[in-house]
Amino acid sequence: MIIRVGKFKITSGEFTTIAALTILAAFMSLPLIFVVSHALKPIDELFLFPPRFIVRNPTLRNFQDLLIATYSLNVPFIRYIFNSVFVAFCTVLGGVLLASLAAYPLAKHNFPGRHAMFIVVIAALMFTPQVTAIPRYLVVYQLGIIDTYFALVLPNLAIPYALFLMKQFMEQIPAALIESAKIDGATEWTVFWRVVMPLVTPAWATLVIIIFVGTWNDIWAPLVFTRTESMRTLPIALQTLISQGSVARQGAYAAATFIMITPPVVLFTLVQRRVIATMAHSGIKA
Repeated sequence: MIIRVGKFKITSGEFTTIAALTILAAFMSLPLIFVVSHALKPIDELFLFPPRFIVRNPTLRNFQDLLIATYSLNVPFIRYIFNSVFVAFCTVLGGVLLASLAAYPLAKHNFPGRHAMFIVVIAALMFTPQVTAIPRYLVVYQLGIIDTYFALVLPNLAIPYALFLMKQFMEQIPAALIESAKIDGATEWTVFWRVVMPLVTPAWATLVIIIFVGTWNDIWAPLVFTRTESMRTLPIALQTLISQGSVARQGAYAAATFIMITPPVVLFTLVQRRVIATMAHSGIKA
């Protein structure tokens, strides 16, 4: 059966699929809606039972309370935000660049030990970060970079999954395309930046999201690798506000949570088409 929706015609099966996906998308957006609603609730609505999902009398008072609550912290709240943004930016930039540079020769060059190196990368995928926590700390300590930005960035640059993903995408690039660029006089560096990287945009755009979210929400590294409060990140500030246990500051915590989730959501919205292309594994066909 054909169903007309405005100027478009779709089959009943397509209409059912679209309707089901729309309902699913609406359901999955409920946590985000709740966070926004919760951040705008006045204090009398925060403790209602049963809890009210949608705020009735929205207010920005929680954000004002957040600014007041941060005066009790040892450093300005903006310092935590800066640390989180700076560490996340450096980790994303360095992680994507390192994974791409390492994946290119593994995917497009034949040299002794290439397969053995890739097997080591695959084996590294089996280890969780908790397994390597103590060796990571010992390495960072021996390097003498405790309580610096290097301690928060360098250990997170080598990501086996990132290397694996970039290599799989680069292998789909036709070898003839690279050879044509070299015949035209392109150097290896030019081929990498002007031919390879634009063709694997879906892969590195996906890595941007994955690395950013993981770094932005990381609470372990700032606790272990830093000693002064001025080097700690936004999740630490949120934990500090929670530990104070003041009922009056629950609104401030709701506002801080809203601030915490906003950058990942905005970033994902900006690059979602690239991420979907990666999940669909569109790639390039030789």
